[in-house]
Amino acid sequence: MRIDKFLKVSHILKRRTVSKELALNQRIEINGRTVKPSHEVNVGDEVTITFGSRQMKIRVLSTVEVKRKKDAVDMYEILEEKRLNVEPGPENML
Repeated sequence: MRIDKFLKVSHILKRRTVSKELALNQRIEINGRTVKPSHEVNVGDEVTITFGSRQMKIRVLSTVEVKRKKDAVDMYEILEEKRLNVEPGPENML
């Protein structure tokens, strides 16, 4: 499954366009590598997402196309979540 679609289906982000923008702005990494929106995500991958002043690191547990929000939580495990010290500005608004 593509990373932009995974972030939408797993309800980590609300819209696929937002996850696509994050990837295009080099704010998504899979296993330590910056990726494009079309990059395939696999079970066991560690994904780091930076948006706004937050950074979230997750491990992919499933890539099944789940439609219900209560089942989407089983698709990933949060490894780390932290706030970044970032100065407000237009480039940090994503």
